[in-house]
Amino acid sequence: MLQTATPLTADVPSGLRAEFRATLALAWPLAAANLLQMLVHAIDVIFVARLGDAALAASSLGVSIFGLLLWTGSGLVGAAAPLIAAELGRRKHAVREVRRTVRMALWLSALISLIFMGICAAGGPIMLATGQAADTSARAAGFLLILLWGMFPMIAASVLRIFVSALGRPTIATAITFGALGVNALGNWMLVFGNLGMPALGLHGSAISSVITSTLMLLAYVVIIQSDRRLRRYHLFGNWWRSEWTRFFDMLRIGAPIALTILAEAGLFTGAAFLMGRIGEAQLAGHTIALQVAALAFQIPFGVAQAATIRVGLAYGAGDHRGIAHAGTAAMILGIGFMGVTALTMWLFPSLVLSIYVDVDAAKNAALVGFALQFLVVAAAFQLFDGAQAVAAGALRGLQDTRTPMIIAICGYWIGGYGTAIYLGFWTPWAGVGVWIGLAVGLVLVAGLLLLRWRMRARLGLLPA
Repeated sequence: MLQTATPLTADVPSGLRAEFRATLALAWPLAAANLLQMLVHAIDVIFVARLGDAALAASSLGVSIFGLLLWTGSGLVGAAAPLIAAELGRRKHAVREVRRTVRMALWLSALISLIFMGICAAGGPIMLATGQAADTSARAAGFLLILLWGMFPMIAASVLRIFVSALGRPTIATAITFGALGVNALGNWMLVFGNLGMPALGLHGSAISSVITSTLMLLAYVVIIQSDRRLRRYHLFGNWWRSEWTRFFDMLRIGAPIALTILAEAGLFTGAAFLMGRIGEAQLAGHTIALQVAALAFQIPFGVAQAATIRVGLAYGAGDHRGIAHAGTAAMILGIGFMGVTALTMWLFPSLVLSIYVDVDAAKNAALVGFALQFLVVAAAFQLFDGAQAVAAGALRGLQDTRTPMIIAICGYWIGGYGTAIYLGFWTPWAGVGVWIGLAVGLVLVAGLLLLRWRMRARLGLLPA
C-alpha cells in the first residue's frame, strides 16, 4: 500500500527529492497515528470538560503526572528505534538482532511500568506537596489509581509500534490507533454519563475507558504481528524469558538520555500546569485546553521526528554520510513547514480551534475560554521552534546521539524556560500568560542548540567512520 516507503533498504536514496518522498511515506502514517492517539486522549478531555471546571482541573493534574511518566517510559524504550534502524541499515534481514532488541524493550517496558505505577499510586501526596487544593488533589488521586493500570499496555504498545514502523508497516499503527479512537469514545459515552445501561461513573469512568482502550491496543498489535507473514518470522514473543543483557544495557545507554530529555520537556509543561493550579482554577482549565491544542499540532512534527530517527538510523548503519544529511534535511523541511501552517491557524482562527474541545459560546465557559485564547497567542508564536526541536532531536537519535541533547534539554527547559515561567507568572502582572512565555523561551533555546549540533555533526564526530 505504501510502495514508496523503503525503511528496510540499506541504500538511502542519493537525491534529496527521493529522500523527501521516502521520509514523507514513512512519516505520514506515524504522524496520523500520533494525531489519532492525541485525539484518543482528547476524547477524555471533551467528556470530562462537560462535568465542569472542577472535574477538568482534577483530570488535568492526574493526566499531568500519568502523561509525564508515560512519555518518559516511552522515551526509554524508544531506544529500540535507532537500534533496529541501524541493524537493518547494516544488514537487510537482521532477524535475530531485531528480535533481541524488541524483547529487551518489552522487558524494560514491564520494569519501568511497575516503578511508574507506584509513583501514580502516590499521586495524592505528590499533588498536595506542590500546593494544589485538597479537593482537587483528592479527585485527581482517585482518577490516577484507576488510570495507572494502563501504564504497561501503553508503553509496551509503543515498542510494538516502533517494530512495525521500522519494518515498513507504519499504517498498522495508524489503523490500530484509529480503532482505539472509537473504543475510547464509546467507553467514555457509556461510563462517564451512564449510557446503554452502564453506571454514570463520571471522572472514574473516563479513567476506566482509557485502561480498556490501551489494553485492546496492545492486544491488537500482538494479533496483527502474529498474523502477518512478514512480521511473524521475527518470532518476537518466542522464548520471551531469554535475557540479552548486552542489548538490554544498549537500550539503557541510548534510552535513558532520551527518557530524561522527554522528562525535561514534558516536565516543563507538567510543571506549568502546577503553576497554573496555584494561580487559579479557571487559569488551569484554560491552560489545559490551550495545551491540548498545542499538543495536537505537535503530533505531526513528532511523527516526522520518529521517521527521521529511522531514516537517519538506516543511513547511519549503512555508513552513508550523504544519506544522513538528506534524511535530516527532508525531515526538517516537513516538520517545520507544517508548524508554520498551524501557527497561522492559531493566529487567524483561535475560537474555531478551541471549539474542538469546548463550547466557546457557553456563559459558564467564559473565563476558561478567555484565558485559553490568551495562551493560544503564545502557542502560535512558538510553533516553529517546537517543530524544529522535535525533528532535530529525532535526527540526532538516529545517530545514537542522546546524551548531549539531554543536557541541552534539561538546561534549556528548566533553567531558561521554567525559570522564566516562574518569574513572569508570579513576579509580574502577566500571570498565566507569563507562564506560557516561559514555555516559549525554553523551546526557542533548545531548538537553537539542537539545530546547531545537527549542523556540526561531522565536526563533533557523530558520523560513522
